[in-house]
Amino acid sequence: MRCPYCREINQDKVIDSRLSENGEVIRRRRACIACHKRFTTKERVEHDVRLMVIKRDGSRMPYERTKVLTSLQRAAYKRPLADEDLNRLVDAVEDILFKKYDREVSSQAIGALVGDQLRKVDQIAYVRFASVYRRFQDLGELIDEAQEVIKERKAEPPGQRQLFE
Repeated sequence: MRCPYCREINQDKVIDSRLSENGEVIRRRRACIACHKRFTTKERVEHDVRLMVIKRDGSRMPYERTKVLTSLQRAAYKRPLADEDLNRLVDAVEDILFKKYDREVSSQAIGALVGDQLRKVDQIAYVRFASVYRRFQDLGELIDEAQEVIKERKAEPPGQRQLFE
């Protein structure tokens, strides 16, 4: 492990380890022996079965979590969404993906899942994401999508939580 402060390699010791994110991640608190500063690392299990993504042009590429996270970060730019919220959203999408698809999934299916999850969290970020994912051809399509989001929000009773989610 490389210290993020002094950049020394393998000059740290683990102070604390614990499970986080529903047992999916090991969070380790480390202290650098060289500079004595502390930092946190997270370890995530790599999935052996690689899910292949079928792109619009028919080509196939391995699924990459970072691509989904980057697209969410762009859509949520200057929105009140923390990185932890975006990571939880990607975790929820991955749970559905790995349960529903064995070997291959279309990029459109991934986009639809991400859009559905993002729509529940932040409507403006969703409209931004949908404008790229759905490839709107003109402003009218974008306005129609935004009006659908507004209709959904008005249908919810103000100040009340849903009984069943």
